[in-house]
Amino acid sequence: MTLFSSPFFRTLTKVPYSRKNLAYERLEELTSLFIEKRNRDLTVRLTHENAVLRRQVDEQKGLLTKLEVRNNIPQIPRPPFPRAAGASMCTSASAPIKAEAVEATEAKPAKATKKEKKEQPKKASGDANQAKEEAPVDVSRLDFRVGRIITAKKHPDADSLYVEEVDVGEEQPRTVVSGLVKFVPIEQMQNRMAVLLCNLKPAKMRGVTSQAMVMCASTPEKVEILNPPAGALPGDHVHVEGYPRNPDSVLNPKHKIFETVAPDLKTDGNKVATYKGVALQVPGKGNVTAPSLTGVQVK
Repeated sequence: MTLFSSPFFRTLTKVPYSRKNLAYERLEELTSLFIEKRNRDLTVRLTHENAVLRRQVDEQKGLLTKLEVRNNIPQIPRPPFPRAAGASMCTSASAPIKAEAVEATEAKPAKATKKEKKEQPKKASGDANQAKEEAPVDVSRLDFRVGRIITAKKHPDADSLYVEEVDVGEEQPRTVVSGLVKFVPIEQMQNRMAVLLCNLKPAKMRGVTSQAMVMCASTPEKVEILNPPAGALPGDHVHVEGYPRNPDSVLNPKHKIFETVAPDLKTDGNKVATYKGVALQVPGKGNVTAPSLTGVQVK
């Protein structure tokens, strides 16, 4: 049955013209209200479904990001997608620019080729640096190694500093300046094992360039040099499970990587040095520990 064959329509054809107009207007009004309500209900339902789907997508993206960070996969932020109008404007605007660029290249091919050759190594280096900068900022980027302090002596120009020669498994010992005079007797600094951070940018301390940092468990009143596990040798790498070693060649001071990681370096209740509760260790040989301090910062 159609609307025009319905009893309602047959009755409608028998009523006076003025009443017909009113009936048609009422019918149009009801139809409009019905369509509006249906569209509104559909919009509400679709909005709710989209919100649920968006939340599920965000949860999965968050899980994926956590897994990538845990596996040391660099996170590269993506720019927001442009609006359609903006995209078309960019496309149309860029067309003449590209044409002009092609003309300029064709006019001077030799110079462009030379410039490209010069910029290729710089670009490759820049890409590597950018990838490293975008890597997760965690303990994996710190080059902790076992070292042996060969000798230590007072700094010639600073009473609170020692100047040490330290074997970290390289061809030549490194010179290290440490502010340990108040806490560690000089006799205990000689020929002892330690853990060192080896990728800090070398810095002058009262005229002597320091090439690493001796890691210590530290409080304002007491400082203890961390002990590598028994059997560890100079140059052995210190690892943290779950954070595969991927140290920068030299930490960029501007990025404050060590300063960001340092608050999570602590000793636990068993005197073990940890990062976010996970032990610093030399694989197959044991954990890095403090002589006595528990629950304190490592720096």
